[in-house]
Amino acid sequence: MGSRFVDTIPSLSCDDDKSDDEYAFVRALRMSGGDGANSYSANSLLQRRVLSMARPVLVRNTEDMMMNLDFPGYIKVAELGCSSGQNSFVAISEIINTVNLLCQQLNKNPPEIDCCLNDLPENDFNTTFKFVPFFNNELMITNKSSCFVYGAPGSFYARLFSRNSLHFVHSCYALHFLSKVPEKHVNDKGSVYITSSSPQSTYKAYLNQFQKDFTLFLRLRSEEIVSNGRMVLTFIGRNTLNSDPLYRDCCHFWTLLSKSLRDLVFEGHVSESKLDEFNMPFYDPNEQELEEVIRNEGSFEINDLEKHVFDLGLSNNNNEEDDYEAGYNEANCIRAVTEPMLVAHFGEDIIDILFDRYAHHVANHASCRNKTSVTLVVSLTKK
Repeated sequence: MGSRFVDTIPSLSCDDDKSDDEYAFVRALRMSGGDGANSYSANSLLQRRVLSMARPVLVRNTEDMMMNLDFPGYIKVAELGCSSGQNSFVAISEIINTVNLLCQQLNKNPPEIDCCLNDLPENDFNTTFKFVPFFNNELMITNKSSCFVYGAPGSFYARLFSRNSLHFVHSCYALHFLSKVPEKHVNDKGSVYITSSSPQSTYKAYLNQFQKDFTLFLRLRSEEIVSNGRMVLTFIGRNTLNSDPLYRDCCHFWTLLSKSLRDLVFEGHVSESKLDEFNMPFYDPNEQELEEVIRNEGSFEINDLEKHVFDLGLSNNNNEEDDYEAGYNEANCIRAVTEPMLVAHFGEDIIDILFDRYAHHVANHASCRNKTSVTLVVSLTKK
């Protein structure tokens, strides 16, 4: 889950009639910076695992891109929603290694490569850039090739690059974050996201916002990517096995966050009205919803659309210490993704106790032992 949100566009607010200050937490959607115990850099092993899942699609599309473009002498790669830490370089390294190996096999000169790391201006780029010398050293040892790394601060719901300049775009666990929070339904309180008890209007509002945002994203990238250029995008998704679009199991990460916040309301740490004002700018599409937006927008051909279902929860043992450690680790992962936004809305005093409650719920809920997560990987070619 990387940080990816509009910070300069008026549509940020959940309700255009309300003040920007009331929804200041939305602008804080970024990962926790630095490299400390609660940072995204120290708590993003899940994201690295997801990157590993998508590797075959990434490699295949990189090879196809190089051959379809007849081995250009220069390529420009963009990593959208890079967040902070060394995960930013995992996909870029795969792309560069694939390019160089293919050139070596076919006796072609390797291209010079520009790599643009994008995220919002508030993102902790400094922690990421600290890894650039190590990245370049490894690149020279393994490939002896030239790669130049740049920062590209800004929202990917706006233009970021010049026309027809990009050859390859990658984004992992970023595009499920929306450009704004849909207006909260009056009967949908006490939860930060869609639940099985939400009204259908809540689901429709979130789906509509996702469709608008992803359509805009595709249109903007179609202006920036060369013909036959590629994109590989990875989302948190949801299963289509359950026909109820409201269904989120009891161990869904936002369900657990809602439950933990309600604990704090009960204990007097947070007001009920404060919780009711807070919604996550997030949508987990299923395969059909994703495909529909891509086909309707019309700028890209779908090459791959894969669904990966994998265990995200506790191991199947009866060791309470292991259960607590697993719950603590999951709480730290969610904390690294949400802390800046939660602090902006609720204040920092509740954060430690909130995620202690979160870890407790994970460790003590039997259903969380076999919790699964759905990841969608789609690769696209610019028409």
